[in-house]
Amino acid sequence: NSEGGLYVCMNTFLAFGREHVERHFRKTGQSVYMHLKRHVREKVRGASGGALPKRRNSKIFLDLDTDDDLNSDDYEYEDEAKLVIFPDHYEIALPNIEELPALVTIACDAVLSSKSPYRKQDPDTWENELPVSKYASNLTQLDNGVRIPPSGWKCARCDLRENLWLNLTDGSILCGKWFFDSSGGNGHALEHYRDMGYPLAVKLGTITPDGADVYSFQEEEPVLDPHLAKHLAHFGIDMLHMHGTENGLRDNDIKPRVSEWEVIQESGTKLKPMYGPGYTGLKNLGNSCYLSSVMQAIFSIPEFQRAYVGNLPRIFDYSPLDPTQDFNTQMTKLGHGLLSGQYSKPPVKSEIIEQVMKEENKPQQNGISPRMFKAFVSKSHPEFSSNRQQDAQEFFLHLVNLVERNRIGSENPSDVFRFLVEERIQCCQTRKVRYTERVDYLMQLPVAMEAATNKDELIAYELTRREAEANRRPLPELVRAKIPFSACLQAFSEPENVDDFWSSALQAKSAGVKTSRFASFPEYLVVQIKKFTFGLDWVPKKFDVSIDMPDLLDINHLRARGLQPGEEELPDISPPIVIPDDSKDRLMNQLIDPSDIDESSVMQLAEMGFPLEACRKAVYFTGNMGAEVAFNWIIVHMEEPDFAEPLTMPGYGGAASAGASVFGATGLDNQPPEEIVAIITSMGFQRNQAVQALRATNHNLERALDWIFSHPEFEEDSDFVIEMENNANANIISEAKPEGPRVKDGSGTYELFAFISHMGTSTMSGHYVCHIKKEGRWVIYNDHKVCASERPPKDLGYMYFYRRIPS
Repeated sequence: NSEGGLYVCMNTFLAFGREHVERHFRKTGQSVYMHLKRHVREKVRGASGGALPKRRNSKIFLDLDTDDDLNSDDYEYEDEAKLVIFPDHYEIALPNIEELPALVTIACDAVLSSKSPYRKQDPDTWENELPVSKYASNLTQLDNGVRIPPSGWKCARCDLRENLWLNLTDGSILCGKWFFDSSGGNGHALEHYRDMGYPLAVKLGTITPDGADVYSFQEEEPVLDPHLAKHLAHFGIDMLHMHGTENGLRDNDIKPRVSEWEVIQESGTKLKPMYGPGYTGLKNLGNSCYLSSVMQAIFSIPEFQRAYVGNLPRIFDYSPLDPTQDFNTQMTKLGHGLLSGQYSKPPVKSEIIEQVMKEENKPQQNGISPRMFKAFVSKSHPEFSSNRQQDAQEFFLHLVNLVERNRIGSENPSDVFRFLVEERIQCCQTRKVRYTERVDYLMQLPVAMEAATNKDELIAYELTRREAEANRRPLPELVRAKIPFSACLQAFSEPENVDDFWSSALQAKSAGVKTSRFASFPEYLVVQIKKFTFGLDWVPKKFDVSIDMPDLLDINHLRARGLQPGEEELPDISPPIVIPDDSKDRLMNQLIDPSDIDESSVMQLAEMGFPLEACRKAVYFTGNMGAEVAFNWIIVHMEEPDFAEPLTMPGYGGAASAGASVFGATGLDNQPPEEIVAIITSMGFQRNQAVQALRATNHNLERALDWIFSHPEFEEDSDFVIEMENNANANIISEAKPEGPRVKDGSGTYELFAFISHMGTSTMSGHYVCHIKKEGRWVIYNDHKVCASERPPKDLGYMYFYRRIPS
């Protein structure tokens, strides 16, 4: 539909706009393109002034959606196709059987008749249809009094807290299969089925008002359970039927809290449309507003603008042959669309006069469609790849992860969000402490409901509401809890209890408390208000509260102070390994000889990306019981400072290093294991590049691959590599601690420049809107509509973006 149309390369079948097709021709030498253009014209009027009678339009042959903003009664479409030969731009109209070879004609027909990859699908076909389990209708459920809490689950046999499945017959919570659904597990759910024969289980954490992941052990496949709500209610989980409505509408089809929708979208106010660079909206693809809101906020940050849009020529020139599968290309394309102003132009005077004459208000802001971007960033993600509503905070972290993994050289715009958190854990019995640091990208603030300043109004409203519901009268006007921001900040800084705390001073479990402080302050602080939770009855709840978020924020008092005088540190002793009951009889009474370590289990773990020395220790300390048990040891110990250090055994003469026992290397040699070098070189990288990457990352395979991708400027230096490989003291280089996470520390004083608001009762439904402060005024981004904000609802936001004020 654009003025220049679309150019389809007849070799790769990639499509380019007029401003980019020349670049593709220069880069690839491909000279034959099919030019596609859809013309939109006003219909010819009849003698009476009305449109001519409708007839089949033979001029439309492209499988494209028509513009919803144009009235089909007043406009008609005409598609045009022709071959263009570069560099002379020689044109051949299509169809042209006489002049074109048969193979070219066949290829052109195939392109013109192909289906659009973005053709709107019926919602019922968004996902593959699962079979209904034959056990669902007559499933036996034991009346054993089991009630499942809304959180805090763990496997009944091995204490794992992820990939957990609830058996729908007896309510047992057990871990799933080893790396089933990309998560670890010891297969205890399957073992329970083999022991008891109970066929159906539901995965905890996937239960939503629309259903859940149900697996049939007997049928050996994922299934549908039409009676899932009843089966879950048997164990006290009644969230599904709590969301039903008499008219059959889902929660995202209705607006249960009209006032919230009106306030956040500034309904009832005539908002002035905004046009030009930075004022371009994004079309809603069907529950894609979470993505649109996050991307609008992201590309309002100068570091992201410079990293992508500022590097557009270089990124486009050096993009891979298939740019649709390149993250940096797609980020740059989206950023250019939002910031260039090419897709946000005000209507010309003649169009405004025409609208007034026709007494119509045709939308002028079309926005851009993020279909290709969404398809790429959500690829292989079970939630973001669906057409369901998602959590904007989860997508923000997902995007940061993609930016980290696809950074351009040493430039990483997500550095502006990264900060270090100091966690102080204290044993309540011995009063000893431990300090650790972790990386984070956003600050999560709890909602301090107990600090509401209008408690009397809330109590009166609740009584009136219940009375109105009982008597079937109209509900009273909503009263929203007013929470001071200072109370939320205070709740964030207060100590919290640590579940299952193991005190190294007592060598036993004890009560522990944890406090968190900022070890560094980020350039841009993202604050999430934790509005979403679960009630005791499993019903998801949203705190509909008003928080007086400040325009200027000072959190310098939350700066970490480290170990204080008079504090005594907890001993650096690891907790004992928890061995599954059914495996204890396989555990030897004494540790095995280091030379007898099962190297197949070691390599299986190393291929997952863990340091080789850590894998050897994991297999050793779990008595050669296999990779699954050793993996659990790694999860428990991976935060320890000596996690990747060589295995040291009293009585075995010091270090039992992987290099010495497996590859015949000396204890002082830093030569990476040949097996890991071979894995990297099999991917097409040079040997010296693999060696240097492994040395720089302490032989960690996953980190080494990240190192290679983040050092495109690496040049082959064979003399250096040979010298390093022959240097018996090369381990001196590896002994230096790996470079820590890059942070941009500074003052903890900030000013608010953007916030994302959510309307609806849960993150799985509703709508997102973004407000951004630009050129001294607030602007509302509501999908494709971009307008000057009159009353920005800063007190109702979900995510807030602050920028540091230079000190």
